[in-house]
Amino acid sequence: MTQSENNLEKLFNPRSIAIVGATEKEGKVGNAIAKNVLELGYKGKIFLVNPSHKTLFGRKCYSSLEEIKEEVDLAIIIVPAKIANDIINKGSVKVKNFVVISAGFSETGEEGKKREEELAKIAGGKNLNILGPNCLGFIIPKVKLNASFAGGMPESGNIALISQSGALAVALLDVAEKEGMKFSSVVSIGNKVQLDEAKLIEYFADDPDTKAIGIYLEGIKNGGEFIYAVQKVSKNKPIVILKAGKTEKAQKAISSHTGALAGSDEVMSAVFAKHGLIRADSLENFLNLLRLISASGAPANNEVAIITNAGGPGVLTADAFESKAVKLADFNGGVKKNLRKFLPKESSVGNPIDLLGDAREDRYRESLNIIGGEKIGSVVCVLTPQDQTPVDKIASAIVKFKHKSNKTVVAVFIGGNRIESAVKNLSENNIPNFSFPNQAVTALNKYYQWNMYQNKELEIAKEIINEDKKSKVSEIVRLVRSEGRRALLFSEAEKIMEMYDIKTVETGLLTPNEEVASGYSFPAVAKLDSAKILHKTDKQGVILNIGSQDELIKAVNRIRSDFPGENVVVQPMQDIQTELILGIKRDEIFGPIVVFGLGGIYTEIFKLVDFIIPPMNAEEIKKRLLESKIGFLFAGARGKKPYNIDEMARILSGIVSLSQEAEDIKELDINPLLIYNSNKNSVVVDVKIIF
Repeated sequence: MTQSENNLEKLFNPRSIAIVGATEKEGKVGNAIAKNVLELGYKGKIFLVNPSHKTLFGRKCYSSLEEIKEEVDLAIIIVPAKIANDIINKGSVKVKNFVVISAGFSETGEEGKKREEELAKIAGGKNLNILGPNCLGFIIPKVKLNASFAGGMPESGNIALISQSGALAVALLDVAEKEGMKFSSVVSIGNKVQLDEAKLIEYFADDPDTKAIGIYLEGIKNGGEFIYAVQKVSKNKPIVILKAGKTEKAQKAISSHTGALAGSDEVMSAVFAKHGLIRADSLENFLNLLRLISASGAPANNEVAIITNAGGPGVLTADAFESKAVKLADFNGGVKKNLRKFLPKESSVGNPIDLLGDAREDRYRESLNIIGGEKIGSVVCVLTPQDQTPVDKIASAIVKFKHKSNKTVVAVFIGGNRIESAVKNLSENNIPNFSFPNQAVTALNKYYQWNMYQNKELEIAKEIINEDKKSKVSEIVRLVRSEGRRALLFSEAEKIMEMYDIKTVETGLLTPNEEVASGYSFPAVAKLDSAKILHKTDKQGVILNIGSQDELIKAVNRIRSDFPGENVVVQPMQDIQTELILGIKRDEIFGPIVVFGLGGIYTEIFKLVDFIIPPMNAEEIKKRLLESKIGFLFAGARGKKPYNIDEMARILSGIVSLSQEAEDIKELDINPLLIYNSNKNSVVVDVKIIF
């Protein structure tokens, strides 16, 4: 462990703080932060630094960090960006932890980018921890430390909130106060020059006050470090991520189908899913998940009971379970019989249990007690405040049930002023209330899925590199590059497929001036084989159903006429049952990503594709296939014979290995791979490799 990592505790729980840029001028950031640290209950030593003052807030003011003779655990920098680096560099002799509030770094252009690069060098050379720059700061409620320019002090709790946006963090704190959310920490990471989401995830993993980590992200700084951190943490603590930037206004030119499909957001989702991260769909869902996780244990199983005093909301709650991993529990005859003993005959004793509009607390209490003995994971208590509804008494009945039950209990009290005191009672007793049914069911579903990940026996696949194959692929690429090309011809790509035990269709190669020999099987297909023109079908470079030698000669001559100087390949026509696409995309954050899904010429229209994040072994690949959008092919849907999942897993294993061993490959498309649910082997008809 480095000195920097040792000192991280001193950053977030400092015994002494220097505020560089403190001021008494109202409206200034230096004033807000100084007041927060001085007035909200922090018990450590505080040093104010500003060369323009001898005293501030009735305290001695220092001209520089160097003037302070006592130990300083943390310095908060609130000065113009152009002088910030110099202050940090000189002060690093005394201080090893800095929060740089100052803006004017990489977010402002080239000059700011250079300034940030210089700051990164200072941090590395002096072994510093730096939060920011261009950040809000941080808050640790337990020690009454608000080292930010956000107002107030949130209640101490068990949620660690990490936000790339300071403004959003402020808004979330305001909402959290209304919702009764409590925090172990609130950290704004800004430009992430040194401390990023990965380092903070690792830090909060060991924080006994943190039950869940909530992160708002606009981008990930280092994909490898991020994966390393979440692999260690996500099985023990839920990590909820709200990732912004799902769409891009402009995209650079993309050379292959794989590149078009594997957009950064889809890749991000695949990474999150592989490593058990909970991805929030929206800001609302983000807050709902954190409230649920903070208050409750995860659902023990996927069976859920609904109790309601209103038929419509009960039906809407049931509808919300569609396409979810959680499901409505089926009550046995004994449960229904016991419910009928005290409920009106008009009540429904199925699931949802409809207590009717005149239900009082006794119906909720008795129903909860009956289903409490069943093996269900969660209970959703729905209520609308009708004229005769004793809302507060019903809330108290639910609270009493929660105190004696190990089930995950949530409420959906729909209303305004009439439910306010009841919702407060529920919240104070760790029962989150959701405004609408779909919010509750979506949050329960994601929390349950995390719990399933937590309980899975995971064998983390290790990256195994075959140096012989790696060298051979590299040599092929080297020779092609020496010719000034950026893509392989089919004959070259075919050799690489063979190395990785992936069968390609029998192919004859015709160079530009080569005569068309006899001996080909018919019907046949003639294709353009060019490193320049990658989408042959779009450019009319494929001629199908060639029935004779004469037709083949005409087809080859036509392609040569349309594409002078290019090669032509001839292949026997294949029976087509199902076409798949496989590929590799080298993501700029996470490295090689393997793509698989339905293929053919409409692959970019239907986009029935999924992603594999290497490394992944054959057994994991089988599970991934069954869970994917094309899982129905291997499960034997609609009475059809299933396709060979072992063969498909072997082929994908080869692609995964290739993605790790061939670092020169930027993109790879196999489209189509023809697969069959008979004894016929799968075969690659076309492959494109770009570097």
